Amino acid sequence: MNKNIKNIDTFLLDLDGTIYLSDQLIEGSLDFLQTLKEQGKSYIFLTNNSSKSRNDYYEKLINLGIDLSIEQIFTSGNATIHWIKKQKEKAKIFLLGTKALQDEFQQAEIELCYKAQCDIDYVVLGFDTSLTYEKLWIACDYIREGVPFVATHPDLNCPLKHGKYMPDTGAMIKLIEAATNIKPIIIGKPNTAIINAVLETYKLNPQTTAMVGDRLYTDIQMAINANLTSILVFSGETKKEELQHSSIKPSFYFNNVQEIGQSIIIEDKNDNNQS
Repeated sequence: MNKNIKNIDTFLLDLDGTIYLSDQLIEGSLDFLQTLKEQGKSYIFLTNNSSKSRNDYYEKLINLGIDLSIEQIFTSGNATIHWIKKQKEKAKIFLLGTKALQDEFQQAEIELCYKAQCDIDYVVLGFDTSLTYEKLWIACDYIREGVPFVATHPDLNCPLKHGKYMPDTGAMIKLIEAATNIKPIIIGKPNTAIINAVLETYKLNPQTTAMVGDRLYTDIQMAINANLTSILVFSGETKKEELQHSSIKPSFYFNNVQEIGQSIIIEDKNDNNQS
């Protein structure tokens, strides 16, 4: 484990609650990203939210004033595609997901079926903000028949500004579990499938990679599971009081990402003064 943040080469950055809330940047986010650039660090935006595509996130981040390439974005949807293609190159799935997620699966040459009685390989549940009762019913029928159930991520709520939340995929998982008594294979944080996909895709060294996020049970737990440096910020879901009573302990914690950047600068100055 790194004893200081300065030794980290690549920062995996959660988005909702870490870099922004809804459509508003969290104060200091741009300063933090600029610090990483100046210090020669790389960063990849790693989000559990599978309701949007890479292109959607790219446009949103550009509009928020963040300079990046589309390759610097990786979602639980991308990780799920990576995982499925490793299991079966030409898979057919029943997908509960938004149009953006559907497009990404089709671009990856994964066949989609939207009706009952298809010969499918997996039922995949994403953050489906277009969810209907009919889709739930069909999905549950497939799962009861023995089709493997895969979910992009387990987040119960998606944080919004003003302290509000919207129900996320984890809440949908619980509904399907209650109806079928079957738990899904979960790809996204805190599971290591998503980090394995990131490490393989970007050829990263886990010893010099850190996960930065606002949730103990996804961001921080995933980093712990994968033996990565974990950095918690209190700008989203997790509050300081919750950390005190939690068994999940990050390597570091800060109020926001701006403080992480300030810590890197201080450590750099200390190193220069000692040399």
